[in-house]
Parts: sequence; structure tokens; C-alpha cells
Amino acid sequence: MTNQQNVVVLDVISRGVSNVLPRSSLPVPKSFSPQDLKMLLMKRLEAENGGAKISAWVDSMRASSPTRIKSSTTASLPETDDASSWIVHHPSALSMFEQIVAASKGKQIVMFLDYDGTLSPIVEDPDQAFMPKEMRATVRDVARYFPTAIVTGRCRDKVYSFVKLAGLYYAGSHGMDIKGPSKSCKYKKGNQGVLFQAASEFLPMIDEVYKDLVEKTKSIPGTKVENNKFCVSVHFRCVDEKSWAALAEQVRSVLNHYPKLKLTQGRKVLEIRPTIKWDKGRALEFLLESLGYANSTNVLPVYIGDDRSDEDAFKVLRERGQGFGILVSKLPKETNASYSLQEPSEVKEFLKRLVDWKKMSQRAAKCA
Repeated sequence: MTNQQNVVVLDVISRGVSNVLPRSSLPVPKSFSPQDLKMLLMKRLEAENGGAKISAWVDSMRASSPTRIKSSTTASLPETDDASSWIVHHPSALSMFEQIVAASKGKQIVMFLDYDGTLSPIVEDPDQAFMPKEMRATVRDVARYFPTAIVTGRCRDKVYSFVKLAGLYYAGSHGMDIKGPSKSCKYKKGNQGVLFQAASEFLPMIDEVYKDLVEKTKSIPGTKVENNKFCVSVHFRCVDEKSWAALAEQVRSVLNHYPKLKLTQGRKVLEIRPTIKWDKGRALEFLLESLGYANSTNVLPVYIGDDRSDEDAFKVLRERGQGFGILVSKLPKETNASYSLQEPSEVKEFLKRLVDWKKMSQRAAKCA
């Protein structure tokens, strides 16, 4: 028997079973139909495509999880040509502070802040991502002078339990769950009691996926599955990199049963979200409209975030030609943000300077 006789050709349906495999070597009953063989071949192709998809997911997991700079004393980006070029195009928001506030002349600044990695440090256990007291006090001061929103992938109730400030807007689940300040706010132009949920019909499905993922991933040490109400987050920060492929396979096996859900990625987290056209950028636009600034030229939105999901908001600001995105990162990365800050401590410094500038501006206006 020649090697050619043993080759399985994928066009068996058009050529017929007997033309592909010799009768003596057919590993199936004589009643095996072309339809049955087609189904087997489709399953084989699905398995091959699934393997390719897992490989692509793992590559993306690595790309979205750059090596952490462990030294807490590191005060600048690595000294490389790429880093130098990157910082030229995305200068520090601290060094460019005067230019930023100058652009706000005659305009209302509106602040949008991500939570993890922006207001709180990135930690191994997402349930322990508490906001430092000094940062909370700084954000409280910011909200006294500017409309301020927390825009996060976290469940809205969870992030509120971390921030504990009533005078802010909260947009949880990547902006799919939005609520306005829970107490009287001086910014009366818009609807302060705004409550918007973009994907309520997905709640039962999200609960099912959460339970499935908890069960499927419990055998992979370090995995943390979090129900963020309108999305499910699978944290792999504490998972050995050798197990990432196995984790991705388990996530894929669950996601395959839910065509109305999609996979997105953040910093060492896989996120399962509804396929609706809604993200942090849409949330930013919704909040500006709620504040009465939908088509206004008298507003300067400033969005600070560190994650891939924040790029949707940075992109909206670039497309509007209005406001600034500020990326929080110690490493150069592709971004639509205009400026950069390296870590939450620099975010706090920037916010403090913004409050001090506003106070001085108000005092100067009274004296004029």
C-alpha cells in the first residue's frame, strides 16, 4: 500500500468515500454515510481551529501582561530609544500640567477615572484592591470642584465599596451599569439621579457563565473568577504561565455555548462581556450627555486609566478632538492617550495639583 493511499483528503464529500480511502483500510462500517463523515471532519477542523484560537489567546495574554517593574524606587521609564520616542509622543501629564489647565480656559473640566491600577495599586487578590486613604481624600477634593466619574470593569457596587464617596458618578461593568451621585450635587445642569443599565437582559446569562467558569477553572491553581454583574472576569495574575493555555481552553469551552457573549482582555484578566456595542468610551459620552455637555464646546473631559479597556475612552476623546486621555503605565505601549503617568502615586499628585490650581483660580477671580 502506498503512502498516497493512506492520505485523507478533505473533499471527500464531493469525491465520495471509496475514492479517498481503499476499501481494505476503511476504519468505519460500510453504512458510514458521507453526512456522517462530513460531521467527523467538521469536528476535526473545529478542534484544529480551537487549538489555533487558544494559541492566539495565550499570545494575547502575554502581550497584555508585560513584565512588572518590581523596584518601588523606579522613577522613570526604562532608558531605551523606544521609550524615549514614546515619551515624546505621550509626555508626562505632570510636566505638561500648565498646558493641560491652559486648555481648560472658559471650559468645565470633567474627570473620568479608572479604578484598578489608577486609583488603587494592582494587587494579586482583586478583593483586596483597597484605595489608600490619601487617594480617597484627593478624589473627594476633586469631586468638590469637578464632575467626577469612576469608570471601571468592576461591578458598580463593588467599586463603590472600595471608594466610599457619595458625590461621584459610578460606571461599573465597563460602563454598562451607571449611577449618578447619591446625594445633592452642585452640578445641576444634568440629571443627577441617572441610572442606566445597557445589558439588563444578559444578567441571567452572565450568572450562568460565572457558575460554569468557577466549576471549570477550579482545577487550575491561582485562578480567580469574579462576577461583575454585567461581565465575568477571570483573573490569572496568580496562575503559573505554564497553565495559561489550559485556562484559556476552559474559558473557550464555556464561551462556545454563548454566542451572544465575547472575550476581551485586560491586565492579567480575561473578561466575558455581552456583544452589545457598549464600552467605556460609550459610557464617557453618555455621562457627558447626562451632564448637559453632549454637543458643548465648553467642556474639557480628562480620562485617566491604565488598562486596555480604557483605550475605548481615549479613542473617543481623540475622535471628538476634545479633552485628554492620560495613560497610567511604566512601560511604553500603543495608546490613544495624549499624556502619561507612571503609577497611582503620580495620579494622586496630578489630581492634587488640579485641585490646588482650581482653588487658586477661584481666589484670583474673587480678588479681580
